[in-house]
Amino acid sequence: MSESETQDDYNGGGLLPFQGVQTYFKLTANPGRMKFFKTLILISSFLALGWIRTHKFEAATLPEDEVIVLNRIARTMGAVNWNFDANSCQEKRTTPVDSGYDPERNVTCRCENETCHVTHLLFKRQNLPGILPSELVNLSYLKEIDFAYNYLNGSIPNEWSSMQLEKISVFGNRLSGTIPSFLGNISTLKYLDLEVNNFSRQVPPELGQLANLETLRLSSNRLSGNLPSELADLRNLTDFRINDNNLNGSIPDFIQNWSKLERLEIQGSGLEGPIPSSISTLENLNILMISDINGSNQSFPDLRSSTNIRRIVLKKCSISGQIPEYVWGMRNVRMLDLSFNSITGDLENAIPTGELKFLFLTGNNLSGNIPQPILRTGITVDLSYNSFAWQSPEQPACQPLNNVNLFHSSSSRNPGEVFQCRNDFKCEKYSHSLYVNCGGNDVTINGKTYIGDRTFGTGAGATLYQNNDNWGFSNTGDFRDDNDELNSQSRFTRAVHSPNLPELYTTARLSALSLTYYQYCLENGNYSLTLYFAEIQFSNNASYGSLGRRLFDIYIQDELVQRDFDIAAEAKAVLAPLTKSYNVSVTNGRLEIRFYWAGKGTQAIPDRGTHGPLISAISLENPDFKPDEKSNVVPIVVGIIGAFLVVLTCFLWWRYYFKAKNRREKDPEGLDVQIMSFTLKQIKVATNNFDSANKIGEGGFGPVYKGQLADGTVIAVKQLSSKSSQGNREFMNEIGNQLLLIYEFLENNCLSRALFGNRQMNLDWPTRHKICTGIAKGLAFLHEESRLKIVHRDIKGTNVLLDRDLNPKISDFGLAKLHEEEKTHISTRVAGTIGYIAPDGEPNMSYGRENKHTCLLDWACNLQQNGKLLELVDEKLGTEFNKVQAEGMVKIALLCTNGSPSLRPTMSEVVGMLEGTTGIPEMVPDPGIYSQDLRFKAIRDHQKSMNNNSKVSGSSSAGSMVELSSARLKEISQEYYSGFKASETQTSISAPSWTGSSA
Repeated sequence: MSESETQDDYNGGGLLPFQGVQTYFKLTANPGRMKFFKTLILISSFLALGWIRTHKFEAATLPEDEVIVLNRIARTMGAVNWNFDANSCQEKRTTPVDSGYDPERNVTCRCENETCHVTHLLFKRQNLPGILPSELVNLSYLKEIDFAYNYLNGSIPNEWSSMQLEKISVFGNRLSGTIPSFLGNISTLKYLDLEVNNFSRQVPPELGQLANLETLRLSSNRLSGNLPSELADLRNLTDFRINDNNLNGSIPDFIQNWSKLERLEIQGSGLEGPIPSSISTLENLNILMISDINGSNQSFPDLRSSTNIRRIVLKKCSISGQIPEYVWGMRNVRMLDLSFNSITGDLENAIPTGELKFLFLTGNNLSGNIPQPILRTGITVDLSYNSFAWQSPEQPACQPLNNVNLFHSSSSRNPGEVFQCRNDFKCEKYSHSLYVNCGGNDVTINGKTYIGDRTFGTGAGATLYQNNDNWGFSNTGDFRDDNDELNSQSRFTRAVHSPNLPELYTTARLSALSLTYYQYCLENGNYSLTLYFAEIQFSNNASYGSLGRRLFDIYIQDELVQRDFDIAAEAKAVLAPLTKSYNVSVTNGRLEIRFYWAGKGTQAIPDRGTHGPLISAISLENPDFKPDEKSNVVPIVVGIIGAFLVVLTCFLWWRYYFKAKNRREKDPEGLDVQIMSFTLKQIKVATNNFDSANKIGEGGFGPVYKGQLADGTVIAVKQLSSKSSQGNREFMNEIGNQLLLIYEFLENNCLSRALFGNRQMNLDWPTRHKICTGIAKGLAFLHEESRLKIVHRDIKGTNVLLDRDLNPKISDFGLAKLHEEEKTHISTRVAGTIGYIAPDGEPNMSYGRENKHTCLLDWACNLQQNGKLLELVDEKLGTEFNKVQAEGMVKIALLCTNGSPSLRPTMSEVVGMLEGTTGIPEMVPDPGIYSQDLRFKAIRDHQKSMNNNSKVSGSSSAGSMVELSSARLKEISQEYYSGFKASETQTSISAPSWTGSSA
């Protein structure tokens, strides 16, 4: 046998016994081969040993007596259909469900000499309705039990006291009675979780005997009395939680004995302050959460030794004085919540570390200016209800940010400075009613339209929404332990489909801490306020989902009117409507309704992060409101004149219609847009007779002016320029035969200015992703869902406008064309702006390092070839972006610009990819196709020709070169696109901005 044959045998050809011996001696002649052979023998031995152990375990079985015990346990707990057998040690079952958390049933064993014994039982999220099994005592090897998220009732069996358990978890059940003192006899116990049950009376002192105990979780029970001093002996404790109880006394000083403590939670427990100074000795603290403790004022606790702390929540703890400077240098802190204290001073020295994600300082007495460092991208900041200096519109705090809440944060009493960043607030008219469908869409009931606020606000845990009708809401807080730091807009709204629940109650707005609805510019007087509630997050069946308890406080006009309000308890059911009515006196034209979470109620039923206020709808009415009789003459006169003008206008329009009928036969009919008409006089007044000081821009139409109507609505007015042929043509496309076009004024201008203007906005990654997704949704509607299919054909940064909440809206439909169903919308004529042919961003001609690429798409394709797509990400983001989302977004853009239109996705498919509900097809880079791409090749050839011509004739002016280049680029593009027989590139736009809607 040759050496080559021997090597082949080692690579997979089987060796005979004697051949193996011969091969061994051959290998010994070569030290290198000898080393290889020894390694192979070693690996084979390990594999063989693993195989033996595996098959030995598979052969091992449970003794019959333990099988019988398991089946008795199942029956006792209410699992009547479970059947265990001798092979149950290999069982690990999960049952997928839609709720996001799967039921688990795991039996873990230790096996020796072909016999196994049960050591761990995990029956979790099974909704078992029985009782805790005393039969556990017959499983003598059992170490851990986890029966969390079930529907078990009764108490803890006495028989457990003789067991050698290390872990007991009965989280989320219906257990009641006192916590048994005999638990103190289980000396081996390291983990005890009794959270979310109905245990009552005092915590037994005997628990202090558990010298090995590391975790003690007693939150969300009905415990009372003082914490026994014997707990001081729990010197191995690392996790202690006592939230949501009815305890008495002060926070004990003996917590200093828990030197290994990493997590301490005392929220809404009933305990009083102050926070003991001995907390300074807890060097291992990672999470500190103390809230809603009564007591005298105290200074900020000394936490300098807790260098590893990541979350500090000291909410409503009667803390006064200033925030110590060392706090801003705590490098691991990710959340700092000091809301609703009496903290004073300024934030001039506040320079947060790079880890800080949430800063909640709402409800204090902070003053001075708002410094730039706390406003950096990536930090959610709430400064509402403070006494800061009023911030003028040009100051850093007033730049458009999604993650800063400045509601009621100013000490200014100037009527025009009610809101930060606005020095022109005034009540042009006064209201006498308000109807809001919280967390839902517009709904009309009994002739009254409840305005839906589902799409309002930005999420992020600190939101201030201001409606044009002088109402809005302020939201504060992060839902704890839900592994969601992005806090998207949808995180703060909920909806349920229930045939037995009226529509107004099927949606709601949530808050993790504090939610305020406000209305300004109200007529003074007495009002009837109705608050609508329905508990829609808990279930109404026999499951752990029905065990949740939601409690919060209600303030009206800063007065507490309801403490520990429980929707389900008051309605006597979940998914049941409930209304609460109050008489409210308005004396300063303002109404505020605040819902506040005081740490009470469950926080993880049915899922983690479920707690805090919930409100379905609000109605406010002034029953005594009557129009002023003295002013009745004016409406009558105006009404008569108005009626005459309407008749005259209709007559003139009728005459004009028949003259223009022939020209309008091909115009779209029935397009659902919200159109309002204004007189020229109104527009002149609004713009101060088109004062140049109000001019905010100029485009193909001519100038654009900012104006303000008599009711305070801010508008943008486009004025047709008689010198612009483009304006005349595009104007006809946009609106028809009018001379002026009135738009909703959008505070944040356009996307191009936000990204590349002189005053660029700090757009973090979630905001950019939201804008892109919003644009895509809008275009999907226009392309596929609207009765009239519309293709915009000039998408670019300057044509994507941003409202107050940075929602994208499209403008300039001058080049838009209708897409008829029976025709493919092919355009052999180039439309758009040279340098902006999709995909756009900033003017994209010449891109990449040293401008060596013809355009942005050219550069992107090149990066795709080299596997470096993330180089396209804006450098201003640094590392603060989701790399998976970013790469996916670039891939989607490349799909949308595929050289073959038939391979491009539809916009609904694009939306699915952006939202993560649809996979992104992989594109295999093909260098050959890229190098021969006509789009780039033609432009390169033309640029090369231009450069050669420039060398020959130095007399050509820059202007003529640009003109020639633009013309040639149009020819190139037309040549390229004319060869296709499928739909043109579809890029993302939203609904027309004049409708007042957003994507």
